[in-house]
Amino acid sequence: MAKGQKGGRRKAKPRKGSPGDAGKPLLPEVLLPDAEPDDGIALETAAVTEAGDAAETGLILRRSALQRYFADIRRSKPLSREEEHKLAVRYREYGDVDAAYSLVMANLRLVVKIAMEYQSAYSNLLDLIQEGNIGLMEAVKRFNPYKDVKLSTYAAWWIRAFILRYIINNFRLVKIGTTRAQRKLFFNLNKERQRLEAMGYTATPRLLASNLDVTEKEVEEMTSRMAQPAQSLDQPMGSEGHTTLLDFMKDEAEGPEDAVAREQMRSRALEIIGEMAEKLPEKERAILDRRLLAEEPETLEQIGKSFSVSKERIRQLEARLMGRLRDTLRARLLPP
Repeated sequence: MAKGQKGGRRKAKPRKGSPGDAGKPLLPEVLLPDAEPDDGIALETAAVTEAGDAAETGLILRRSALQRYFADIRRSKPLSREEEHKLAVRYREYGDVDAAYSLVMANLRLVVKIAMEYQSAYSNLLDLIQEGNIGLMEAVKRFNPYKDVKLSTYAAWWIRAFILRYIINNFRLVKIGTTRAQRKLFFNLNKERQRLEAMGYTATPRLLASNLDVTEKEVEEMTSRMAQPAQSLDQPMGSEGHTTLLDFMKDEAEGPEDAVAREQMRSRALEIIGEMAEKLPEKERAILDRRLLAEEPETLEQIGKSFSVSKERIRQLEARLMGRLRDTLRARLLPP
């Protein structure tokens, strides 16, 4: 056994690099150096694989897109309050794009920290970071350096808004949160239900609606939407798979027969109204032509002035006329 060996193969000495390789590390460094406690960025250690023969060892660094992004933003240093103010003033007053770029780069880690809070709602962290970066750029564009507010505090609202909007729009193929009340319910309905149940209450729709400041109907609709999984209309049904879910869906569109019947009913109704109009007094005939059948109805006051009567009198005549029309059409159009 060779001298210096202890039952195993002697470790090869690292080969000296060429003059052009001076200063380069022989081993890859950790992807992210030690982060600050409030970065919200998980440290990633490089995975290495031994390759080659006994004379030479090659190291392969396996880095995902997320790890590469972490490594890139780690190079951007945070700004002091004075530096941030100067850059913000330069962008606001002179439109200095380089100043805006510096502000964005210095706050990229804030976006990562906020995006990681929503990983339970949406698994693709890179997508959330991308949307958060758009919100950060919007915040820099709107930031007022003359107010006593840090950019990070102001930008956090924009970052969250863009991330939340993205989650809602991509949670399912069919959007389930298009109004402000629906967005509130999407993120808070289950949390509020769990909170009430933990306190011993029964989480009824009425109680949930009261606590979340929405209507009871909106709570019921959102509960139903979130409980039902998304299904494709082309999903095969039955054992043979010749039919799809779409074949069992009712077509709500008006068919040719319904359209013809509706048009015939409309024409007949206009004939009956025309016959009635010939027997109406002058004021009621004017109300019929200038308000009930007109494309741009006149006001009660306008018709009242033309007959030198009050608009209240015209309103009374209109109510009486509408009652007569309704009774006549019902008697002559509907079957006995």
